[in-house]
Amino acid sequence: MNFSGYMLQKSIRPFLICGDSFDVLRKFPSNCIDMVITSPPYWGKREYDNGGIGLEETSESFINNLLLVIYEIKRVLKQDGSFWLNIGDTYKNKSLVGIPWRIALKMIDEQGWILRNEIIWNKIKGGMDNSNDKLGNVHEPLFHFVKNSKYYYDTDAIRSKPQKTIIKNGAVVSATGVSGVRYKRQIELSTALSSIEKQNAIKALNDILCEVKEGTICDFRMIIRGQQRTTHSDSIKVSGRAKELKEKGFYFLKYHPNGSKPRDVWDILPEDSQNRCSHFAPFPEDLCKIPILATCPKDGIVLDPFVGTGTSLAVAYLFGRKSIGIDISEDYINNAYQRFYEPSLFEAVNV
Repeated sequence: MNFSGYMLQKSIRPFLICGDSFDVLRKFPSNCIDMVITSPPYWGKREYDNGGIGLEETSESFINNLLLVIYEIKRVLKQDGSFWLNIGDTYKNKSLVGIPWRIALKMIDEQGWILRNEIIWNKIKGGMDNSNDKLGNVHEPLFHFVKNSKYYYDTDAIRSKPQKTIIKNGAVVSATGVSGVRYKRQIELSTALSSIEKQNAIKALNDILCEVKEGTICDFRMIIRGQQRTTHSDSIKVSGRAKELKEKGFYFLKYHPNGSKPRDVWDILPEDSQNRCSHFAPFPEDLCKIPILATCPKDGIVLDPFVGTGTSLAVAYLFGRKSIGIDISEDYINNAYQRFYEPSLFEAVNV
């Protein structure tokens, strides 16, 4: 079965291909993949089965070889698609090489990618580090790249569940305990607001409390001239909030009724690899969940060109997405079978 045959199937069972990622991707049609998430072999960290990327003599060669694969990833990615890249750094002559950002900058400058986020993956615990002249390394970057400024992104799919508004002693109290009483008192006692501005501020506060009660928003903060600091900047030249504060005397920060979206620092433990016999660099399922939910449509397809143990495919299958995994090692693909599913679930090909 080839790519076209897999796409015609109704089944969302992952499709695994054993082969060199660059050679395999060159056979894919353009603009056919919704999102890509991968963690390529890191340079100089270990010897991977069947060779491949990561064994180059120099970091420059490693980066250039990986960029060839990334060029093909961009070609096969749909115009509204996303590419999530997790790559770690390494030391040479006691200095960090800066591989993740060297790759990212080349992608931006030479291939025209748009970098939307750099997520800090805090692994919480690190490996053994016997050095006594530096801090321990416990984080890696996860880059979110897109081809175009307009792309598929489902923010509501990744929002945290909001807390509920309550009514206490007849007053509306927001999810974090904001009732409006303190803001009303600050408005009434303000020496920085005119009488008209005070009237407008009280009316606006009552209106927003009604929105909280009706569930239109779940929470809010009120910024009042002379009471709270302007968010981001006090300059009206660079901040619309500062301009609003100067002109009206107040403004509101409204919280989304469906909850807050994730931030760009994720605390995720690495997967336990103690019981693995041949692949020692599995990245955790939790690292894949937000990217897949946010940037792959429900009828879309996920690609991992360095599939390893198949973590990304497991998450894609869990969320009802089709997925394709490529790896140069037949043993790694077999490990993916054994780790997540019954062997009969997968269909694999060699190229």
